[in-house]
Amino acid sequence: MKTYQIILLLLFPSFIFSQTEVLPVEIQIKTATLAAPEELREGVMVYGFNEQGEMVVLREGTNHLVCLADDPNKKGINVSCYSKKLEPFMARGREISAEGIGEMEKREKRKKEAEAGSLTLTDSPGMTTILTGSEENYNPETGELTDGHFRYVIYIPFATAESTGLPEKPFAPGMPWIMDSGTHRAHIMITPPKN
Repeated sequence: MKTYQIILLLLFPSFIFSQTEVLPVEIQIKTATLAAPEELREGVMVYGFNEQGEMVVLREGTNHLVCLADDPNKKGINVSCYSKKLEPFMARGREISAEGIGEMEKREKRKKEAEAGSLTLTDSPGMTTILTGSEENYNPETGELTDGHFRYVIYIPFATAESTGLPEKPFAPGMPWIMDSGTHRAHIMITPPKN
């Protein structure tokens, strides 16, 4: 180990240990697309991470889905795929997050932009599929995840419990319910029970 590395290790141990290796592009794509239907995986657009840890397009898509690779700096495995009609909303969220803005302030910023008409929202339901799992059940050499758990989010901006008939909280395991009812980010949540 070189002298400057030892000095960095002594002065900034959390910095040294927080650096996470970015997986090869093909593995990031393989894992990200696990959240897509198998017959659509070849054609999805995929965002992932470059060597500097920046989110970039890893593959341009040919169909209606966009997938996000797992963030190597966050615990566990979390990948998702969503309808391209949600891209303006999702992309704006990533831009705001990249500015270092927290989650609640990001929501408020997008709300104001949506209400002003400067942020395009989907005009029909748009679905996101999220697949999560533990690092212990993930193979970083093959991109395979075992015992993953799916949940589903269907964005329906400004929908309400009254307009949909959905409850605002689930009263049975795995049932659909509406979250953020009446807002720009209103969405149906469906979380199947874990086995």
